[in-house]
Amino acid sequence: MCDEPRASAEAVARVAPRPLGDAEVEPIALEPVDRVVLTTLVDNLSDALLLDQGPAKRRGLLAMAGMPQVPAPLFEEGKTVDGLQAEHGFSMLVTVERGDRRSHILFDTGMTPDGMVGNMRRLGIDAADVEVVVLSHGHFDHTTGLDGLIREVGRRNLPVIVHPGLWARRRINLPGADPIELPTLSKPALAGAGLEVIEHEEPSLLFDGSVLITGEVARTTDFEAGMPFHEAHHDHGWEPDPLILDDQALIVHLRGAGLVVLTGCGHAGIVNIARYARRLTGVDTLHAVVGGFHLNGPLYARILGPTVDALADLAPQVIVPAHCTGWDASRAIAARLPDAFIQNSVGTRYELAATA
Repeated sequence: MCDEPRASAEAVARVAPRPLGDAEVEPIALEPVDRVVLTTLVDNLSDALLLDQGPAKRRGLLAMAGMPQVPAPLFEEGKTVDGLQAEHGFSMLVTVERGDRRSHILFDTGMTPDGMVGNMRRLGIDAADVEVVVLSHGHFDHTTGLDGLIREVGRRNLPVIVHPGLWARRRINLPGADPIELPTLSKPALAGAGLEVIEHEEPSLLFDGSVLITGEVARTTDFEAGMPFHEAHHDHGWEPDPLILDDQALIVHLRGAGLVVLTGCGHAGIVNIARYARRLTGVDTLHAVVGGFHLNGPLYARILGPTVDALADLAPQVIVPAHCTGWDASRAIAARLPDAFIQNSVGTRYELAATA
């Protein structure tokens, strides 16, 4: 049992939101692209029975015939299909096409060392095609797969873009229980493995201005307050860290269609993130919102209503709640936005094309 005193008001104040306020923001010139393909490498669900739905292309049962085989001595053939693996984590391969240029970004890497690269192999994806890695935040269910990636591709000076707050030690400190410290990614270890770590707190552009990484997201809603009982270790010891300020998202402007917003856990609040994407780019139309929205469990039940209302007002054409969104939130989103909602699954490929 933990008898450590709770954080002081001063400690809580140090992690207060830092909104942009009402000042005008000069829009970032995000170059429109012709096509975006999002391929789910890691998620909490794998379902071979899901069918194609709009931009979502599924592998399905028929694709199993072409998948790798693994030894299985209990079967007459001595082998069976090496099926796609789900885990509590998230990873998405983002392919952006603009003119004759095709760029490959790995957004998050999953929870286990080999889960992501294993699914890459099963899907026939060459890990060597990855040109840059973007980590949405420091939690281990989004970063651990870097280990397998390094072993797969070797030392390549592969850029890894992070928010500088990603390296903080974190723990979950539930009332009446011992704190649970989370595994922490090591910056020296990444550099020693040949990765080029690039830290940005502010927004940054990739690939000739066609991909935007938000950096720290402005917190402007009055209901998205972050993750309760989450703490980080800083100079003053363990402090409340509900906002997880290293949380960042990826944005692409699909020509004629609007913004595509990809999140890892959405700790900044999915509505904050979507509104910030529009504010950063000056593009009002939200075409697709994909990723974890972190709305799972009773601690988030009170914000489901305002979150779904705000998402409905934003009116994306495609919405894909994944990973930590949770069943109740996914069901509420599906009920309110039935034409936009798509169930995610490992291996699903979202093919989003420009309309002009």
